[in-house]
Amino acid sequence: MGGNAWSHAGPYQRDLEAAFRQAQSDELARDNHGFGNRSIEELWRDPEWEEYIFTGGTGTVLDFPLMIEAENTDDGPFMRPLTADEVRAWAPHGRPTHAQWDAALDSGRLDFPGRAQGNCTVLYHDGRPTQIGYWGVTAD
Repeated sequence: MGGNAWSHAGPYQRDLEAAFRQAQSDELARDNHGFGNRSIEELWRDPEWEEYIFTGGTGTVLDFPLMIEAENTDDGPFMRPLTADEVRAWAPHGRPTHAQWDAALDSGRLDFPGRAQGNCTVLYHDGRPTQIGYWGVTAD
């Protein structure tokens, strides 16, 4: 099988890792995928969760145990923020809106990462950060 691409936006926080953890908590509250009321940290210690993720995944931020530094290009399963240069490659002013992010993903100007990998970037409205855009590809 090949991985499935997905994208969604979550609330902004200055600390991208904290925003990522909040997005994971919000997603788990919406759908725990049959794994009960556990934290993402607890789930990633469960071999059954790992098998679930690596043989299908959720197509959400739950598919990643942690966020790595933007400059780190290790293979997943990790969520990685884009560097400023990577953002400027498709949003020259460096402050993309949600609509610009969607258009860049749809047009291919912004690539989806490889299988079992995710990316994120800050999205702006009227020049202010308002959301975090997340996108990735499942491991399956």
